Amino acid sequence: MITVGIITASDKGYAGKRIDKSGELIKDIMVKNKYKVVKKIILPDERELISKELINMVDSENINLILTTGGTGFSMRDITPEATKDVIDREVPGIPEAMRAYSMKITPKAMLSRSVAGIRKQSLIINLPGSPKAVKENLEFILPALKHGLEILLGLDSECALPIKK
Repeated sequence: MITVGIITASDKGYAGKRIDKSGELIKDIMVKNKYKVVKKIILPDERELISKELINMVDSENINLILTTGGTGFSMRDITPEATKDVIDREVPGIPEAMRAYSMKITPKAMLSRSVAGIRKQSLIINLPGSPKAVKENLEFILPALKHGLEILLGLDSECALPIKK
């Protein structure tokens, strides 16, 4: 079973001044889709703390998929994409591009998302928006393709191309 870690980047959530609706929603969606959520944490919008937790989830806890929520906008405290870029080995630009393209059909504000996705070792990290509505829309949109990509990353499935017949 594919394991999932969830990081909510929120100063107010970390301080107990806001309920973490987006992190809970991610957990519910992933469990419903037969993923195993093994860790869920709220962190302040601090680049170093987010980077350290991403490294911990991958290097020490061997979590296959890490989904972040929050910190992808224009606020000076929104640094989740930068924290993610600090730790990934390879970017996966198609995932945030697809999320933005899909979301643009719903709201032109989607173009303001700075989300990134990338691979560290054998783990996939994806930045999701902070609002529960946008989390639901984006996560449900990428889930069908996500399973296949994770299976390839984890060596559970082969590449998409068919072998050449001789």
